[in-house]
Parts: sequence; C-alpha cells; structure tokens
Amino acid sequence: MTELHYLTATEMVRLLRAREISAVELMRAHLARIEQVNPAVNAIVTLVGERALEAAAAADASEPKGPLHGVPVAHKDLVDTAGVRTTYGSPLFADHVPESDDILVERLRNAGAIAIGKTNTPEFGTGSHTVNEVFGATRNPYNLSRSAGGSSGGAAAALATGMVPLADGSDMGGSLRNPASFCNVVGLRPTPGRVPDISDTAAWYTLAVSGPMARTVEDLTLMMSVMSGFDPRSPYSIKEPFAADLEAPVRGLRVAFSPDLGGLPVDHETAAVTASAAKVFERLGAHVEQVDLDLSDADDAFRIYRAWYYALSFGELSGLGANTAWNVEQGRLVTGADLARAEKLRSGLYQRMAAFFDTYDVLVAPVSQVPPFPVEQPFVDEINGVKLPDYLTWMRSAYWISVLHAPAASVPAGFTSTGLPVGVQIVGRPFDDAGVLRVAHAFEQATGHGTRRPSL
Repeated sequence: MTELHYLTATEMVRLLRAREISAVELMRAHLARIEQVNPAVNAIVTLVGERALEAAAAADASEPKGPLHGVPVAHKDLVDTAGVRTTYGSPLFADHVPESDDILVERLRNAGAIAIGKTNTPEFGTGSHTVNEVFGATRNPYNLSRSAGGSSGGAAAALATGMVPLADGSDMGGSLRNPASFCNVVGLRPTPGRVPDISDTAAWYTLAVSGPMARTVEDLTLMMSVMSGFDPRSPYSIKEPFAADLEAPVRGLRVAFSPDLGGLPVDHETAAVTASAAKVFERLGAHVEQVDLDLSDADDAFRIYRAWYYALSFGELSGLGANTAWNVEQGRLVTGADLARAEKLRSGLYQRMAAFFDTYDVLVAPVSQVPPFPVEQPFVDEINGVKLPDYLTWMRSAYWISVLHAPAASVPAGFTSTGLPVGVQIVGRPFDDAGVLRVAHAFEQATGHGTRRPSL
C-alpha cells in the first residue's frame, strides 16, 4: 500500500470508515512526515500536533460525523482559527490568536476534518511568492532553491510533500492557482460566492475567493463539497447546491486554447508544456481551437479594484511590508472616476466572455507565465527578455482570469527540462465549477503528471 501520508483523501476516508486504519495512526503518519520534511520546505508554520492527536483519538471513539471524518487538513495562515496563532504573515500580528473560526474552518471541522496546523503565506497574501518576516520563505519541494509560489505556497508545498492531504487556499490574482502550478498539485479558484466569505469591511468584493487545494481532482471535489454552500452573511453567496460528476465524458467538448491570453510573454518551456496540454484534449476527443483572445481590459480593472481593496482593508495599519504598503498607497490614489472605469471595463469584459462561452465550453491557458523562479528573488522582473515594470506584472495570466468571475482550476501539466512543475489553467463559464472539475479530472487521468512526487 502507498505510504499513509501519500494516500488520497478519498482513500483515507474509505479506510477510516472501514476501520482499516485509525485516525490516530493517520495523524501520526502525517506528523512524522512533517517532522521529516518541513524543516527543509518551511510549509507548516504553526503546528498543533498534540491537539490534532487528541481530536484524532476522539474521532476513533465516535461514529463518523461527516465526509472528512478523521482526515488531516491544514489552514492557510490568513484564515482565523480559534485558539491557534494566526499571523497573516505579518510581524504586526506575530502573536495574534483569534477567538473564533473562519467559516471554512468551521465547515471543515463539522465535516470531521482535523486541523494539523497553519500554512505559510506572504504578508496578508500579498504576492505570488511565499515569504514573510515572521517565518521566512517556503521552498519548492521539487527544487529547494526555487519558489513554491504564493500566496498559498505553504499549502501547495505541504500537499506536494505529503504533510497533509487537503489544504485551503485563497485567490485574488492567482494566489491559489500559481502555487498549485509551481508545486504539481491541484487547486480550484471557484466562482465567487461558491465558497462564502464573511467580511465587515468588503462584503461585496468578488476578486478574492477561498478555495480547495489537494493532490487529485477527486479530493478537490470532495473538499469543495464541504466548503461550498449558502450563507446569508455573504451577500453574493450562491444558493444552488454544489455537485460534480467527474466521470461524465469530455468527448465533443469545445475547448478554446490560448497560449498567451493575447500576447503575454510566456517562458518558452512553460509555453511548450501548455501547448502539450491542448494536444491531450484532442486525444480525448474534444474539439480544440486556438483562439486569439484579448483580455487586456482586465489589467486596469484588476489593478484598480485591488488597490482600492488594499487601502480599505489595510490603510489604517502602520509598519506594513513593502509590497503591502505599495498596494495601500496605490489604493489611496484611486478616484471615483477610476472605479467607474474599472466597473465599465469589467462589465464589458464579462459580456464579451459570456458570448465567448456560448461558443466554447472551457478555456485552456497557462496558469503562470514562468516556471518556479529562485527563492531569493522577490518577484519575476523579466520574461523572455521583456522587462516587467512591477511585482504584479508577471502574474497577469492568472489575475486577468480573476476579473472574469469564472471558475478556474490549476492542474499538473508537465515539467521543464530541469524537473520544475508546470500547471495548466482550465477556465469555465461563471457558475460551472462542476464542469471545470470534470474537465480537470479527465486531463489528470489522461496524463498522470500529478503522481510524480518530489524526492524529499
């Protein structure tokens, strides 16, 4: 049998319910794995091992309480966990211990999952490289000299190394998809409202979402079934129940392939891996067409909305890190006319993409424009000789998609010549999260790239 820590969550559930393994045995296997590999990777930054073992013992002594009964899970350090340190990756909150749980923590616990600890993130999730002044950098398990991506880099690295089978992430401009791509795992940016977020300051903000991360699409779907669901405290929360049939055929599917989303610079090896993904869909019987897609209106819209959000959420804090402070300052420059322009651009783009999805079922494109970069490098400043003006620009292939209000999955698609993971992005029409997962599952099953483990 596969080592316990590398079983799928779905298989763990089956074995736990059959009493073929115990929750304590499973938890000890993951704690041993954390002790073995976390010092090198730095993915789990706050560990609650004794608390997790106590919860596992209680799970063994009771009847299954939900679909994740006894399964270990890790929470991103942006997510509030009652009684467990939550720093948001910021020295300003280095000793912060919340009094209550975030809604997704509550839902996972009620489904029987057992929290094992918190995963690393840059300060307030700012940027697609996981490094902060509290815990340092998370390293890529496939090459420790490289970035694990971000801002859910701790979650992705923990999954890839078998420290946990499930982890939550969040995504504004690619913070869930980018690390999934960099670490050869899967992640879903859901349609906004599919996983409710509760906020006292930005309740209507739809660019940032929470979503599941795992090693297989089946596990991703299992976790999504728990995280999703209506909550009246979230004003755009989706009432329709979530359900996905992963085995539905993809033959005849209309797949649009965009190698560069309308002219973005893409690293040559990343481009080659992405192109190979399109050929996989052809072999599966889908109708694949390369499209010339112009999403450039998303750039201005995303930057305006993002800057406004940062000023609203963090503008009253002093002592912020450089990236967060820069975003706050940009937000203070946003005018009413800027917001009006962003709303008009986004509305026009949404309608054009609605027409696009009348013709195509999914869009296949790069997740990231580059493979994992050196961990000491703050951000990517050049692609194929093209100089980039700021730390956001290299993430356009992800954050342009964020503006579309559409679900998007990152799925392992291959490796560079030096063994660095590359994911492919599968984007569906708004609210068709189940369709995206079905297509992602078919691709995953046809390729098997996600089964290649790091050598740690």
